[in-house]
Amino acid sequence: MAFYLPQFHPIPENDAWWGPGFSEWTNTAKARPLFPGHVQPHIPGDLGFYDLRVPETRQAQADLASRYGVEAFVYWHYWFGAGKRILERPFEEVLSSGEPNHSFCLGWANQTWTGIWHGADHRVLVEQTYPGPEDDRAHFEHILPALTDKRYFTVYGRPLFYVFRPEQLPDPRAWVDRWQSMAQKAGLPGLYLVAEVSDLLGRGPKFTDVRAAGFDAGVYIRLPAEVTPATVLRMRLGRKLLRMPERYPYARQPHSLPASLRRENLFPCVYPNWDNTPRSGRRGLVVSGSKPALFEQHVRAAVEQLQDRPHEERLLFVKSWNEWAEGNYLEPDRTDGHAYLEALARATRGLP
Repeated sequence: MAFYLPQFHPIPENDAWWGPGFSEWTNTAKARPLFPGHVQPHIPGDLGFYDLRVPETRQAQADLASRYGVEAFVYWHYWFGAGKRILERPFEEVLSSGEPNHSFCLGWANQTWTGIWHGADHRVLVEQTYPGPEDDRAHFEHILPALTDKRYFTVYGRPLFYVFRPEQLPDPRAWVDRWQSMAQKAGLPGLYLVAEVSDLLGRGPKFTDVRAAGFDAGVYIRLPAEVTPATVLRMRLGRKLLRMPERYPYARQPHSLPASLRRENLFPCVYPNWDNTPRSGRRGLVVSGSKPALFEQHVRAAVEQLQDRPHEERLLFVKSWNEWAEGNYLEPDRTDGHAYLEALARATRGLP
């Protein structure tokens, strides 16, 4: 399951905020090295600087994903409350056209958009709101055609719906109960609701109530960063003396799940890399030293975690398919070609 960003096409909002024609490619292409050995910019390979309004691009992405064993895309989906949406066109065209014939599900990116990545920390672009049950109903009815599409990814026959920031829901348990009730009234066997458990640098997760809130599962999200007293000291010195971004080495050993979370039903998530300096410059965070072989070790460790799970719940999440301005992508680039995709395919062959 690979997270999929629909940001690669112009929209009126981005034109107004950042200038005509802005998309994720704008930040990706203008990035520059900020320290010795910093690899920037990352230039796309086979697919080029694509536009997601083009059906042939979406088909080419699906063909690549299928070839290397990525079974479904988790399309980021934006619903800010009161019907406010953004970046919806690529997925709506996938849904209405029936193409590509590749599995998908939706991930609700329930977070306020600010200008933090562009030097405008306090500028609210679009605020995430939670107006209440009626808005939940409108939201559910809006995505119901997707949930009933034959391509929609299911677990035990239940459409999987991912929540990015469950800790920001005013009452997670009430939200879960409402959505399950609406799904059943719509003739579905319920939803398979998945909560993100974010613990980016291993300092403690933001959400720990997966079971208590009624979610079916969570995804443990942690950057593949080697955070030790020594790497933290080097990072602080680099930031103070050389004005470098926050920087850690890519972990040589995959991180284990914290003991406090082992009773939760959590799926692993692997990262090819991380570097969001194309968005945030020297205020960004870089995980340096990623190689396909190291990524493959992380994938193999994640696969091992899944071996004893029921077949329906052997879900491995990858962040991401195409987050180019955050440096985490599986799509081929000019430097490594298909190497990360090949590493993923080799490491997942043990999953039936």
